[in-house]
Amino acid sequence: MDILIIAALITGAVILFLVELFVTPGISVAGFLAGGCIIFANYYAFAYMGTTAGAITLIISALACTGSLIWFMRSKTLDKIALKKNITSKVDRSAEEKVKVGDVGVTTTRLALIGYAEINGDIVEVKSSDGFMNEKTPIIVDRIANGVLLVERLKQ
Repeated sequence: MDILIIAALITGAVILFLVELFVTPGISVAGFLAGGCIIFANYYAFAYMGTTAGAITLIISALACTGSLIWFMRSKTLDKIALKKNITSKVDRSAEEKVKVGDVGVTTTRLALIGYAEINGDIVEVKSSDGFMNEKTPIIVDRIANGVLLVERLKQ
């Protein structure tokens, strides 16, 4: 009966350990329960079955945890639950083609560093290199970097 209790605790610990690593990553209840099961199984073996049985239980529990981890990593189970979606979308850079450095426009929204402006009849997203700007502020395109239009106040 003692061996059955220890085997059940080690099996439960291994299952909870795998759940902790692959299903609920981070420190969660499954991790604490897995640690508790392993500790209690080893304590039970040392306390009720002797030092030899405790040492054997300690070795078996270490081998069970590492063996199950290696087995799970090599199995096709991870391939079934892994995400395989590739990101194929791209950043919209059509504004770079329509707007050139030196073009003049007006903000259509408040630029809290980023907002929208009308330049050459097109509404485009812009970034202020001149601080905050209110709506309907005249602007000039200062530079274009990585698809981002950097604007500043138009000095008159």
